[in-house]
Amino acid sequence: MNDFQHDAVEANGIGIHVASAGRGPPLVFLHGFPHTWFVWRNVMRALASEHQVIAPDLRGLGATTRATSGYDLDTLVADVLAVLAARTKEPAVVIGLDLGAPIAFLTAARHPERVKKLVVMEAILGGLAGAESFRPPWWFAFHAIPDMPEAVISGHEEAYFDHFFAIGTKRGLSAEARAAFLDAYRGHDALRCAFAHYRAFPENARLLAKVERLTVPTLAVAGGVVGDALARQIAPLCDHLVTARLPDAAHILPEDQPEALAELLRDFARS
Repeated sequence: MNDFQHDAVEANGIGIHVASAGRGPPLVFLHGFPHTWFVWRNVMRALASEHQVIAPDLRGLGATTRATSGYDLDTLVADVLAVLAARTKEPAVVIGLDLGAPIAFLTAARHPERVKKLVVMEAILGGLAGAESFRPPWWFAFHAIPDMPEAVISGHEEAYFDHFFAIGTKRGLSAEARAAFLDAYRGHDALRCAFAHYRAFPENARLLAKVERLTVPTLAVAGGVVGDALARQIAPLCDHLVTARLPDAAHILPEDQPEALAELLRDFARS
């Protein structure tokens, strides 16, 4: 898209695709599944007049290298730190949705000198207490099976991912977003990388369980799927926690409510 700069940060054995725009205090956006950086485009546009907005594709996803390993949170945090080092000397507000939320959370917990504030939304952080009422959906287990999901879904990506687009939004995706996400997840190798994130869940849950304190100011945003479970998980760990809920939204908040989400982020970054 011509209003964003696109380039790659070479780090940790891969090329991390990064979309960016604007100037000012940095905001770093981490997407989830089955998305790419593109899920943030409307929020980034709304904030680019006041902020440097930075959105990488996560390891193995989108235009980032299809890595064969490194889906543990130790490496995923190192990927974020590499993007930060390449783009800004200032501490950033780091924002994570879905798969991006645990990465953002652990980056903030381990590196408060690089993370000014944290925003997390619509995710579950491993087995941390507080989310017992949230039942993990069926695809968590399905995606974790070695090799089989790729074989089953390859060639049927539209039918499979349209399910996630339908349940993840209130009003559906734009044709442009649907095409971008389908293109990013099409083919055996792209699917392998996507499911590698799920296959790392047990190891990553152990890493999340080691966090004792989160000192940076944190905003937990509830949508209509995970809801308040994430806030309940992190509340006992946070020195400074603010919560918010976006009404009339399902799971993919930047698609359902980009203007309202941008306003929340603008206000939190200023506070």
